[in-house]
Amino acid sequence: MIFVLNKTNTIGNQYLAEMRDVVAQKDRLRFRRSQERLGEIMAYEISKKLSYVEQEVQTPLGECNINVPADQPVIGVILRAGLPFQQGFLNMFDQANATFITAYRKVKKTGNFVINIDHISTPNLDGKTFILCDTMLATGQSIVEVCKQLMAQYTIKDLHIAAVIASAEGIEHVRANLPKAKIWVCAIDEEMTSKAYIVPGLGDAGDLAFGEKV
Repeated sequence: MIFVLNKTNTIGNQYLAEMRDVVAQKDRLRFRRSQERLGEIMAYEISKKLSYVEQEVQTPLGECNINVPADQPVIGVILRAGLPFQQGFLNMFDQANATFITAYRKVKKTGNFVINIDHISTPNLDGKTFILCDTMLATGQSIVEVCKQLMAQYTIKDLHIAAVIASAEGIEHVRANLPKAKIWVCAIDEEMTSKAYIVPGLGDAGDLAFGEKV
């Protein structure tokens, strides 16, 4: 299952446009906030696919029954670019636990790269719905390697992958290696550069959100 937000007319397209816009990007706070808002919108969309139970609520004037989530998902993020995106999910799933993953590309002499996963801090994911947030789904290798490592340790009930912008190649890589994952993206771009940057994309999301790294 693949959900693409910008295939429909939604206010989310405004936030996506602001994230892509080279002038708007100069406002770092605005860039982070637009990403956070997209996280809130995507969390709302994913919430429609969760399991619900009926709960009785006492109001000042009587009682009523309301369907509420049967369980809270766990919201994961690959540091650092996706932190504002994850925050949007946590704003909506405000009782959810969180997972934090440190992963990066290690470039070989040949020019190719491998994914190094340094650290994972997570609650128990057995029987849980797990949502992994990453701003840019470029090659998809980081997401696949992280999910495979987590699935080797835990029996995850449902796996959701959420990104702001994905490449078509990255989507296919995730689908081939994580066939049971549900994919949620705001937009899909067709091209990537030789250094695996998405085109037209938006640039380096981590640098734009938090400053250039050295």
